[in-house]
Amino acid sequence: MAVTLERSSWPDYAPDQGELSSRAAAEAYVGGVCFKLGPPALIGAELEWLTAGPTGSRPSLDQLAVALGPHAPTSIAPASAAVPLPGGSLVTVEPGGQIELSSAPFADPAALTQHLRADAARLRDLLAAREISIFAAAADAGRPAERLLRLPRYTAMERRFDSVGPFGTLMMCNTAATQVSVDAGADPAEIRARWTALYALGPTLIAAFACSPRLHGVPPGDWASQRMRTWLRLDHSRARPPVADWADPIASYAHWALDVPLLCVRCTDADPDWSPPPGATFADWLSGALDDEVGRRPTRADLDYHLTTLFPPVRPSGHLEVRYLDTQPGQSWTTPIHLFDALLSTPAVVAEATAIAAPTAGEWLTSARCGLLDPQLRRAAVDVLDLATDRARTPAAAAELAAAARRCRSGRSPLAEVDSARSGSSR
Repeated sequence: MAVTLERSSWPDYAPDQGELSSRAAAEAYVGGVCFKLGPPALIGAELEWLTAGPTGSRPSLDQLAVALGPHAPTSIAPASAAVPLPGGSLVTVEPGGQIELSSAPFADPAALTQHLRADAARLRDLLAAREISIFAAAADAGRPAERLLRLPRYTAMERRFDSVGPFGTLMMCNTAATQVSVDAGADPAEIRARWTALYALGPTLIAAFACSPRLHGVPPGDWASQRMRTWLRLDHSRARPPVADWADPIASYAHWALDVPLLCVRCTDADPDWSPPPGATFADWLSGALDDEVGRRPTRADLDYHLTTLFPPVRPSGHLEVRYLDTQPGQSWTTPIHLFDALLSTPAVVAEATAIAAPTAGEWLTSARCGLLDPQLRRAAVDVLDLATDRARTPAAAAELAAAARRCRSGRSPLAEVDSARSGSSR
């Protein structure tokens, strides 16, 4: 799912308790916090798995906390030191018991995958010692949604999403994603180009990596990515920014963020109800329109928190988080890492990738529903992966991307590819 409060270990993030003097000051602050300028060099990733106890049911939060020990996040063990795993990855737990590794950022994707692979193995061992297993699935096909985390944040989130039927709770508790994070860019022009590319590529890459055709409790319908289906049915004001109209993503994102309705207003730990006044936006709070209901004006720390409640397909958090890919089966999560590293390797490649994806740039719904069955999306997926293969950093990365291009050319999902490999090895 990847909607947790905890920040990744990417540099240059520090909450600020200072007051906000005006909307203009707040927008300037958002632009500076969300889009860090600098030569793009780093790449990171977040891997998410569903969890199960020995009987197949969800493990309790206490069981997870004991298994994780000093690595447990404070959301399930408030006194925990939340120590990173040896490779630098932080552990977080999602509302339905999904577990996530957020890597440290690396300059070399090979180093990133090496450290993440080692941390994933360590995580698996820690959990297995307490009879907890993790499995790489983008959607839970067998269990009803059940929220384990009872933090006020998630209570407010569930209440907000109840208006979209089962999709909000299913997204929170029964889905998982593979995310890749990259530097925003050296200057506003490069940020605009990279931001535009990542959004234009969204439908193409959703189709290329869709692998969640089944999700327990979802309304009937055949979808290549039931996980993405849940996101597309969520609160559009929070998850669907109108980026096609944005010539300047830094200024436009800041303006959009302040006009998104509040998901929650943090109160004391003793107050379990963080629900905001219905329909109120952060801009309303800032202007004084909520003085009677909230009793105070927002600080920069409140704005930092509000930014964590926005869930666009690509979210700026200093760096750019690509949030639209399903959790990949087996060890194939390395492929998206090498893909984004290659596609963003130079301004010329960024422009070429954007041009390839441009004809399908708005087809989010089609990509989630049809995946590679749509011929235009399939062609774009193959062309994008061929481009990435040619620009891959190492022969090993190129071979991995070429295999993904062949898979897409044949119309097979990552799940079908893994199933085929397993059946072949068993013969």
